[in-house]
Parts: sequence; structure tokens; C-alpha cells
Amino acid sequence: MKWNDNPKSRVRHEGPSPRPRTRLGGAVAALATLAVALPAAAHPGHPDGGFTAGLLHPLTGLDHLFALLAVGLWSRQQRHGAVLPPAFLVMMALGAACAHAGLVLPALEASIAATVLVLGMLVACAPGLQRRLPPQVAVVVVGGCAFLHGLAHGRELAGMASGAGFLVASALVMLAGALPGERVHRMAGAAIGAAGLYLLAGVV
Repeated sequence: MKWNDNPKSRVRHEGPSPRPRTRLGGAVAALATLAVALPAAAHPGHPDGGFTAGLLHPLTGLDHLFALLAVGLWSRQQRHGAVLPPAFLVMMALGAACAHAGLVLPALEASIAATVLVLGMLVACAPGLQRRLPPQVAVVVVGGCAFLHGLAHGRELAGMASGAGFLVASALVMLAGALPGERVHRMAGAAIGAAGLYLLAGVV
């Protein structure tokens, strides 16, 4: 936004929009990924170990899948949002390590469902929320949610190979969540929030 140098005739000129319209058309890919996982139960049995088992793991749990998509969506709306997916992966890995070390939290399933509700509502309330929510708070919220997901899923993964596959698949799902255009964001966030509320009602 620029002002004329002449103080007597200051005319306000609107500059280009700080957020150019996205040209990515990946909404179909994200919806297709979601459709594949819809028939799956919360967490059916997985083969023991192996990269492929870890790679498929995020696609077989609606709670984790919805959370990943929400983080991807929010990363496109939040200031400095590019740090959110890596923060999620790091904290999820830390949670998985703590799970293997024996850490157990009460009401973990309800907490996981609550993270889906929270992340979905944050996406639905953006971009207006990003003007009031500091990026550091966004990282803390995403990191806390990721830690809970790591605790829940860590014990279901056997070995480094399955853990690596799990992280790779989670990163790809978040990338798919970041692809849809702005018009999809709020509707998708509201849908994810509603799914979180449904999941929470089922475990409380």
C-alpha cells in the first residue's frame, strides 16, 4: 500500500493482494483420499512391522486422517503456516517415542477426538482467526495435538521401518490437505469439526 509523496494530495493506492489466488487444483485428490478411508473402522489390525504397514496406517483411522487434513488446510491459512506440518511430524514422533517408553494418558481416545474437533474449528474460523492468533500459539496447538496422536499410534507401529512409513504417509496427507483452494477451506474445516464432534460423542 503506497501513499503519494505530496502531503497535500495523499491518495491511497491499493496494492496487490498479499495472498494471491492459489492455482492448485488438488481438492479432488484430497477428497479421493478421504473417500478411500471412509469405510475403514477406527483402527483395524495392521500387519506387524514394515514400511508398507506404516504407510497404510494413517489411511485406516478416521481420527488421524481428519487431523492430518486439518493441519494441511490450516497451514495454507495461518501466518508462517509452512512450519505447522513439520511441527506436527516432530511432535508426533516424540509422542510415539514416549508411548514406547511406557507413557499412558487417561481418556486418550477422547483427547484424540477432541483434537479433530479443535483443528477442524480452527480451519473453519480462518482466515479471520489468523489475524488474532500468533504463529507461536498455532505451533503449540498443532504440536500438542500431534503429541497425543503419537501416543495413540506409537504402540501400533512395530520397528523403525513402520514408523518411517507412518511419517511419510502423514506428511503426504497433510500435503493433500494443503492443496484445495480457499473456497474449500471453511467448508472442509466445518466438516472435519463436525466429524470430531461425532467421534467425541462416541467415546465419551
